[in-house]
Amino acid sequence: MQNLLDIVAALLGLSALFGYLNHRLFKLPPTIGLLVMTLVASLALLGIELIIPGIGISGNIRSTLDQIDFHDTLMTGMLSFLLFAGAMHVNLADLKARRFAIGSMATAGLLLSTALIGGGSWLIFQTVGVSVPFIYCLLFGALISPTDPIAVLGILKTVSVPTTLKAKIAGESLFNDGVAVVVFVILLSLASDNGHATTASGIAILFLQEAVGGVVLGLITGAVAFVAMRSIDEYVLEVLISLALVTVTYSIAINLHTSGPIAVVVAGLLIGNYGKEHAMSEVTHDHLNKFWELIDEVLNAVLFLLIGLEVLALSFSAPILVAALLAIPLTLMARLISVALPISLLELRRSFTKGAIPILTWGGLRGGISVALVLSLPDTPWKDTLVTVCYVIVVFSIIVQGLTISPLIKKLLPENPSLNEDTKSI
Repeated sequence: MQNLLDIVAALLGLSALFGYLNHRLFKLPPTIGLLVMTLVASLALLGIELIIPGIGISGNIRSTLDQIDFHDTLMTGMLSFLLFAGAMHVNLADLKARRFAIGSMATAGLLLSTALIGGGSWLIFQTVGVSVPFIYCLLFGALISPTDPIAVLGILKTVSVPTTLKAKIAGESLFNDGVAVVVFVILLSLASDNGHATTASGIAILFLQEAVGGVVLGLITGAVAFVAMRSIDEYVLEVLISLALVTVTYSIAINLHTSGPIAVVVAGLLIGNYGKEHAMSEVTHDHLNKFWELIDEVLNAVLFLLIGLEVLALSFSAPILVAALLAIPLTLMARLISVALPISLLELRRSFTKGAIPILTWGGLRGGISVALVLSLPDTPWKDTLVTVCYVIVVFSIIVQGLTISPLIKKLLPENPSLNEDTKSI
């Protein structure tokens, strides 16, 4: 227990310190600032150890990171709260109006990206002389393809984006991570069975159980919470109900082997839209909003601190670094194709906001979910390779794309009221 307290104290203390320094000195977006400062501090430690080999600081940090277990911390701890907080602030009417664009990018687009990155990464690994089986390259494609809702929603808070486009970006990021986890689980079962024991019907049943089961579970638990909130007017209790909704929904999803991320997003959309409108007073609405905004900011800070610290646990070599650098343009190209193809087909029926494709491509940030999934891979000779390549892509995405998306939006979308018209989008 004392060890757990020490770890929590260290994470919160460093998050507060780096957040304060960023706010006072560097003025970067909070999550990006935390990641940059943690990376700099981590690399500085590695540099000091090269000069003074016996100091052993990074070794102590590595042992602490091993105790934290990034995958469990994010996927079964923080993710449910972050997704619920994000979903609560998304307008359901905007999602419905753009359901075809969001649905096609979150499903067909993700599958296309998985295939493109899987095939491309296999060629890259072969070129640099690193051996990775093709099925694990597809697994890598599945885990690196989803845009991370935590990173994306964090960036959307700092830039001015037309309502029509914001709905697509936020909606896709909320749902495609759930779909990606389902695809990842299916591919992992194929890899574990060497492609023999898993049948097409088994894959279909698994997909329905995970995806459809997640939606149904989120609707049921969200409806129960809605009814409970509507019957009272006590903001403290209603905030407690929202906390129970998140934890109970995710726990049930894990035990029923359905998609926890999808279930929590559906519940969050229900409470954030119908709940706020029909089940709570203005006072409760205000307190609930502020509470979940605070949860969102605090957990985001800790998450990006952990991502920055993970550099201390990586294994670097020249071929792997070359593969990682080559994988960055591959990932961007796959993202471009997986966005442009569905949108081009949908444009045959309706028009899109000008500049939507480059903004959706560059704004598709990767984040903690990709890192958590790659760390959950079984121990194999190629796991360290995939972890390092994934980490380089995620850091590039958050820092480079995150810092340049705002100038890109300003360049492509000058102030124009017509950009928010529904006729501009589908």
